[in-house]
This record gives sequence, C-alpha cells and structure tokens, in this order.
Amino acid sequence: MKFVGLDVSKEAIAVAVAERGTAPARYLGSVPNTPEAVRKLVRRLGQPEGLLTCYEAGPTGYGLYRLLTGLGVRCVVVAPSLTPVRPGDQVKTDRRDAVRLAQLLRAGELTPVWVPGEEEEALRDLVRAREGAKRDLRRARQELTSFLLRHGVPAPKGTTRWSRMFMRWLDTLSFPHRATQVAFQEYLHAVHELQARVERLEAEIHAMATEGRHAPVIQALQALRGVQEVTAVTLVAEIGEFSRFRSPAQLMAYAGLVPREFSSGAQTRRGGITKTGNAHVRFVLGEAAWAYRHRPAVKAPLRARQQGADPEVLRVSLKAQERLHRKYWRLLSRGKASAVAVTAVARELLGFAWAIACHVEAQRNGVVA
Repeated sequence: MKFVGLDVSKEAIAVAVAERGTAPARYLGSVPNTPEAVRKLVRRLGQPEGLLTCYEAGPTGYGLYRLLTGLGVRCVVVAPSLTPVRPGDQVKTDRRDAVRLAQLLRAGELTPVWVPGEEEEALRDLVRAREGAKRDLRRARQELTSFLLRHGVPAPKGTTRWSRMFMRWLDTLSFPHRATQVAFQEYLHAVHELQARVERLEAEIHAMATEGRHAPVIQALQALRGVQEVTAVTLVAEIGEFSRFRSPAQLMAYAGLVPREFSSGAQTRRGGITKTGNAHVRFVLGEAAWAYRHRPAVKAPLRARQQGADPEVLRVSLKAQERLHRKYWRLLSRGKASAVAVTAVARELLGFAWAIACHVEAQRNGVVA
C-alpha cells in the first residue's frame, strides 16, 4: 500500500509517497495538472488497487477526484481547515505540503469532505450563481439609493422601496445635467439587468426543483414553515443525501451550528457556534428560522406548498412549528438576544429537515422508513 499526498494547484501537482511503517515520506516531484500527466503518474506509482491518494479541497474542484476514481485509484478529498499543522512551522511550500499530506494520510489524521456527484454539483453551481446575483443586486440597489440621497430625491410617500410602483417612479425621474442623467440611467440599468438575471436563475431553479432525482426531497422540505423553494434547493444542493448523516446532531455539526466547548475537569464552558461547516446551509437556515417568531399557523402560501404532501411530512412540519415557536420565545424570556434565539431555532430546524428528508429518501430508495 502506498499513501500518496497531492498538493494541487492550477498548473501543477506536487507528489509525495509514504509507504507502510514509519519511514519518512518521499517527494517524487511535480507533474502537470493534466489528465494525461495524471494517468502517467498512476502507471508510474504501481497497481491502482495498491494506492490511496488525497488532496485538499480547493478552487480546482473535484475533477482530479473523478479522474483518479475512474482509473480505479482510491482518493480522499480532505478539508484544509481541519488539516493538522505543527505549532511554529513557518515554512510552507508545495513540496512540504505534499509530504505532510502523505504522512497524515498514512496516520489517519485527515478529515475527508463529501464529494458531490455531478448532478449535485451542477445544482450547487446554479444555487450559488443565484446567490451571487442577489448579492450584486443588493449592491446595485444600494448604489442607486445612495445616488438619490446625494441629490435630495426622496421616494414618494406610500410606496414600498423596489416595488413595481417604486420602479415605475424611478423611470419618470430626470436630472438637469446631462452627466448626472447618464449616471442615473446607468445605475438604474444595472438594477434592471441584475433583477432579470436573478429571475432567469430562479426560473431554472424552479425547473430543477420539480425534476430530477432530488425533486421529491425538495418538495417535501417546503412543507416546513419558512423553507421556500430556493431554501429547499440550497439545502439539497449543499447537503446531498441527508441519510448519509446517522443523526441530526452530525448534520448540525456539518453546518457549523453546534456551540464551541472548552471544558476541563468539572468545569464546562460553551461559547458561540463553531461556524466551521457549510456557510450556505447556515445562512439559509438563519433566514428561515425568523418565521418561527410567529404563532403556529398554516396560511395560504404554506398550505399551497403542503398540497399533496405525505402525512408524516405534515406531522413533522406541525411539530416543528409548535416546538420552535416555544423555543424562540422561551430563550427571549431568559434574556437571550433575538439573534441568539434564531440561531438556536435554526439548529433545531435543520434537525426537522433531516427527519423529513430521510423519510422521503427511504421511500424513494424502497426502504421502509
């Protein structure tokens, strides 16, 4: 068995090999980051079934993982933030990183990350593209709002900002100086363009939410209060198969929603959440959790999303409303800040989402839940 550490960059891959035992890892050099070079490297290292490779997750994605597994080589993609680092080690090179990865792989000290399938990765790309478009839209709107404020142009009373009436009012504005008018039109054009971009992406997200292998899970998750289509698709895109987690506590830790702990002897100290997991999951859950401030109710939008849902899914949804509403107000009564209470609600909301998704996945896979 050979343990192979790969330090991957855009242009090249640094390679180190550690044999069984305690001998130091050997640095084999660097190869180009191309499929042909990787195939040649595998032939050079020996039989594929005798190799275990690893590299850190990064901007190069999972193409190398899929190439190696296609060649019959076992590969592990590891979390860079959880890779052990020697205290006081101030020298970092591709060679040293590859050697260190090979040694840690042999010792079993690396933490693997979940590698999404091609369908999950495509869905993740779509959701993150929409997230980026929404971020750009917020910035464009802020720039336009600041422009109007500088020129002393208040919005008409009784209009909601960025509503249809507000946008029609913006189209009627004009400024005396040509340069000012051109700047205003460019700001307004950017808002219109980004709004159209968001709508195109959301239309494609809607199509993905009603088609494909994950559509039943996406539809079932929308039975939860506060979990609308984009939130449900984001959860599925970032988590993949919910049943790969043995318990909701594992999923909560994956999302970075569990508290930090510093305990020693008889003293137990807990702090804020770790935030070491998937930030996208954490964000959408935090937004959805605010819905549980209100008393349990099934109003028209939620009733429409629950139409035709499995009775077990509806039972979990109602239980979530009652439990999370009580939890939010109980924490507030203890003097906790609203943001802290919402974070606690978001953590438990993810547990209810796990229960619903595992139930639907079991039915889809023909397993009795």
